Amino acid sequence: MPTSHPSGWAHADGALSRNRPGGPHWLREPADTNALVPSLWSSTARKADGVLSVGGVTLPELVTEHGSPAYVLDERDFRERARAFADAFAAYDVFFAGKAFLSTTTVRWLAEEGLHLDVCSGGELTVAERAGFPMERVGLHGNNKTLRELERAVELGVGRVIVDSFDEVERLDAITSELGRTVGVMIRVTAGVEAHTHEYIATAHEDQKFGFSIAAGDAFEVVRRIEAAPGLRLLGLHSHIGSQIFDSSGFEVAARRVLALHARVSEELGVQMPEMDLGGGFGIAYTTQDDPSDPAQLATELTKIVEHECRALGVDVPRLSIEPGRAIVGPAMCTVYEVGTVKEVALDGGARRTYVSVDGGMSDNIRTALYDADYSCTLASRASQAPPMLARVVGKHCEAGDIVVKDEFLPGDVRPGDLVAVPGTGAYCRSMASNYNHAPRPPVIAVRDGKTSVVLRRETEDDVLSTDVGA
Repeated sequence: MPTSHPSGWAHADGALSRNRPGGPHWLREPADTNALVPSLWSSTARKADGVLSVGGVTLPELVTEHGSPAYVLDERDFRERARAFADAFAAYDVFFAGKAFLSTTTVRWLAEEGLHLDVCSGGELTVAERAGFPMERVGLHGNNKTLRELERAVELGVGRVIVDSFDEVERLDAITSELGRTVGVMIRVTAGVEAHTHEYIATAHEDQKFGFSIAAGDAFEVVRRIEAAPGLRLLGLHSHIGSQIFDSSGFEVAARRVLALHARVSEELGVQMPEMDLGGGFGIAYTTQDDPSDPAQLATELTKIVEHECRALGVDVPRLSIEPGRAIVGPAMCTVYEVGTVKEVALDGGARRTYVSVDGGMSDNIRTALYDADYSCTLASRASQAPPMLARVVGKHCEAGDIVVKDEFLPGDVRPGDLVAVPGTGAYCRSMASNYNHAPRPPVIAVRDGKTSVVLRRETEDDVLSTDVGA
């Protein structure tokens, strides 16, 4: 990442050098700017005469009814992806990672498709509870769960708590003793694997906040402590190496180290752990440079890795679980914006850059600024015969780093009032959205079979000011 600068990251030395006016090396000028790249969009996305529709609803119609900006959730695509994981990993427990995107509506869809649910806060647990999700299919994550969160998890009867510290083991021991309950637990371990991803979302290397170190012996020691706690039922080990990962080699190294610990616990302590969780982090296609695996391929690769390591160690294959979140909801959602201004800016050396400003920005998609993430986009409201123009789509917030799409080819006649849609915004965009500059958060509108339904309503300024006691 560029070094910090008091005026924002975009002002730092080298911050924009990769995004030269010619665009990144992988971005190719399209033959037709009206066409969609199918791999970036949900399964029902179509264009007719330049107008984008999702779930049988045109985005101009959706914006007329629900306003702009708006997250557009393709229900059929969401369900198809959830079902694809459930089918491909039929011998596993598939936990949807709720942190990617959570609502009572989508939680009910997940229940209907037979998935489990992973939550990582009291608020996410409450969503599951209010949606009527079966608590025995819920797992609670988090490196610093509050005492009340742990109490509620035990009271509600969640299927498993993924413990992350010795302090947490002591708290759960006390809670289960006081309530006269037992709870299944898994041990979050750090396998010392450097996943090929952004450093902020790589989570299995040693120098980070999650889990018990295998190398330092903490993971082995916590098994002893859990076994000494009568209210804790040890299920197995949990490993998560990061997010937006395309290469299975990281999973192979992690599985080898985690299974070695699994075997050691069995041999030296006589403790049999029936389960193991491989985590999630499976990547999706945000742009044409991304080439993700489908669930069937992932299932084949991960199963082969685990079975090979278990044979080498002479141990039975544990019941496996995975935690896809982004891979299910990410491609199932797009965001539609209205263009407000189009500005051409002169750069050094005579080059020029076109800035297309839309009515959202980093408050509804922080990932570009936070992770240097790449996105694509398309003109969604009309056809154009104008030649392609390399543009940067930016938001309306008072930040130089308020960028939605760093580089994309749009028609050269893009103008105020046009609608622009960005695919792949289902994961972490709404869940990380903010009220920066006191901007109300956009709605989430589900579409299916030509109909729309509100999943999360648009916030109002009254909502934003509802905690301001002087307003």
